[in-house]
Amino acid sequence: MNQIETAPELTEIVETGGQTTGAQWLSRYSSSLLGVFGTPQRVLVRGAGCLVWDADGKEYLDLLGGIAVNALGHAHPFVTSVISSQLATLGHVSNFFTSPTQIALAEKLLDISKAPAGSKVFFANSGTEAVEAAFKLARRNVGSAATPRTKIIALEGAFHGRTMGALALTAKEAYRAPFAPLPAGVVHIPFGDVDALRAAVDESTAAVFLEPIQGEAGVRPLPAGYLKAAREATSAAGALLILDEVQTGIGRTGKWLASGDAGIVPDAVTLAKGLGGGFPIGALITFGPETSSLLSAGQHGTTFGGNPVATAAALATLHVLENQQVLTHVREVGEHLRSGLAAIDGVTEVRGEGLLIGFDLDADVAAAVVTAGLDAGFIVNSPGPHTIRLAPPLILTTDQADRFLAALPALLQTAKDAQ
Repeated sequence: MNQIETAPELTEIVETGGQTTGAQWLSRYSSSLLGVFGTPQRVLVRGAGCLVWDADGKEYLDLLGGIAVNALGHAHPFVTSVISSQLATLGHVSNFFTSPTQIALAEKLLDISKAPAGSKVFFANSGTEAVEAAFKLARRNVGSAATPRTKIIALEGAFHGRTMGALALTAKEAYRAPFAPLPAGVVHIPFGDVDALRAAVDESTAAVFLEPIQGEAGVRPLPAGYLKAAREATSAAGALLILDEVQTGIGRTGKWLASGDAGIVPDAVTLAKGLGGGFPIGALITFGPETSSLLSAGQHGTTFGGNPVATAAALATLHVLENQQVLTHVREVGEHLRSGLAAIDGVTEVRGEGLLIGFDLDADVAAAVVTAGLDAGFIVNSPGPHTIRLAPPLILTTDQADRFLAALPALLQTAKDAQ
């Protein structure tokens, strides 16, 4: 049983995709996988840094990073070595036990988030699971018999995930309608409207969920002062302020948290995506002893959350981000990329912070730009008909950014010609 087995056919699939073409793999995909994602754009088989290759050998500059997940790019040698070492030592222990990597990662997250004494961490496997935990946390802020807290507030344009609680917080009706009725009590208010926020938050409010920058809505940052106003309103009403930093956290904006310089202390923060450097992990941080006591033993859980391999991957990712000055790099390259985009004819607005960037076009050709980009060897995303989103690995170089900037005018023209 301990003999090391060899399986050349499996090794070939893992390392190169085998001799099968992309079209053949996609045919097999459609025959075997549930079609919730539609038809994949490509079959990717290998990555290195900010580059990936498909099953037909074509190279791409990855400017989406697995939707803000691959913080250190693909196959980062340090992260890979730490994951391999942990997996060879201890792979899984369940939630009846803990591991050194789980504890060390919780301590590290409390440190980088500047959480006050009494703060705690819950580990999940994804962003939507972290939000589900936060949703249940909000439900435990019950209020009193005379004034129960049953209302939860989110913003128009919000995207918090696709499981049922997270979906109730998500605003897009196309995502919500097929699964109604959703958990009750969620109210969506206008984006960025402080007066609407203040009017909505009252003693019946259990929590307010906010993304500092709405990614799915086209990379829309909250207006200056909005988070502070939300903190004041929720504190006055006894409601929780819960920040969804699944996409914006872990260095994506050039800070550990996008909300880090807002001058507030939230009640909870959700994290995922870049936290594991490509390995699935999510986290809920509860700030202070009062919020941290809302969920007690047995009220929430997960079999795989805090897995030793996942937490080792996250520790490795944070180590590189912290010790190789990556956050400074993110700010510099992000500014360079945004400035370059703003100077391109056909780009009407550029938004975002660090390496989370959205830019609008003067025509509804974003989907065609994605297609033209793939043909030219670039991976980008279109969250709306005239908006392109970039969330590349945080190690993207200035030269790689310039390569995309130089190609973009031709991509825009190709997209317009295709309309």
